[in-house]
Amino acid sequence: MTSFVKPKIRRKQEPVNTLGMVRADYDGTASTLCAGCGHDSVNAALARAFFELSVEPHMAVKVSGIGCSSKSPTYFMSDAHGANTVHGRMPAFATGAVAANSDLTYIGISGDGDSLSIGLGQMAHAIRRNVNMLYMLYNNGVYGLTKGQFSASADIGSVAKKGGANELPPIDPAALALATGATFVARSFSGDREQLIPLIKAGLRHTGFALIDVISPCVTFNDHKGSTKSYAHTYKYFHPAVHADFVPPSEEIITAYEEGELMPVEMHDGSRIRLRKLDSDYDPRDRAGAFAKVLEGQSKDEILTGLLYINEDLPDMHARKNTGPRPLNQIPYSELNPGAAKLKDLQRSFR
Repeated sequence: MTSFVKPKIRRKQEPVNTLGMVRADYDGTASTLCAGCGHDSVNAALARAFFELSVEPHMAVKVSGIGCSSKSPTYFMSDAHGANTVHGRMPAFATGAVAANSDLTYIGISGDGDSLSIGLGQMAHAIRRNVNMLYMLYNNGVYGLTKGQFSASADIGSVAKKGGANELPPIDPAALALATGATFVARSFSGDREQLIPLIKAGLRHTGFALIDVISPCVTFNDHKGSTKSYAHTYKYFHPAVHADFVPPSEEIITAYEEGELMPVEMHDGSRIRLRKLDSDYDPRDRAGAFAKVLEGQSKDEILTGLLYINEDLPDMHARKNTGPRPLNQIPYSELNPGAAKLKDLQRSFR
């Protein structure tokens, strides 16, 4: 894979985070994606979110599968750990990494082809286990890396750049996540950074599996008339259900608001998401209501965006399995392998 080193330019009085790092410290190599690709906007939003949260890059892990989206970890936060895995198998790799070391911040980068076709079962079980990670699904409706074939998220009637219309019903990642028990489900658009960055920050601070489905148009193979994942179509039909604002625990909330306009949700670490309800009857803590709203949006050809559902009460994989706080690589071998006598005692306890 070709990559180019991005020069770091320091400016006087450049903003720094609580670690003393500047925004450029969270950059990666220069992107080799097509000019105008929505993925680059998402990567920039990720870098901004990590910078504003003052996450130490060496305490973060980026994992991806195969596809245009899965090249993205190269393009932000070069000093973080990272792994390109097998097509569709990123969730299994991430599950093992999270199980081995819960001290790190995990982010999975995937696409609609990688997650909703060959990796569908993998993603579903990562959701079901409530693996503590942010899962970014870059959704453009096509296999951009292999010249624009329809993916499993392509809408019925969507027209390919070369060829006919899609005849199969799409898999909606948000609906799938709600059905399989996800505790944080959001959708956004690569062109709406004001909504996307707070959602990313909230997802990173959520304890459990956090899915953000990002409509990210493919400018080369799926940005033409007749595409339902193009910039023009998304700008016309996207409907913000809930706008989110993220407030770290160290910041005082001084904004006055009317009851019913803003809904603050406190997270495990004391941070808050402030949700501006554009639909007065929408409550993102109501799973059935979120599911109904997603289906309603589908029936109206609307792209519902914002924080669709959140549940801070369900335990994540570590809490459910009652795993120890120490990473596996810090546990002595004698504890990991206590010997044959201990194994026999354990086997007797199950008889």
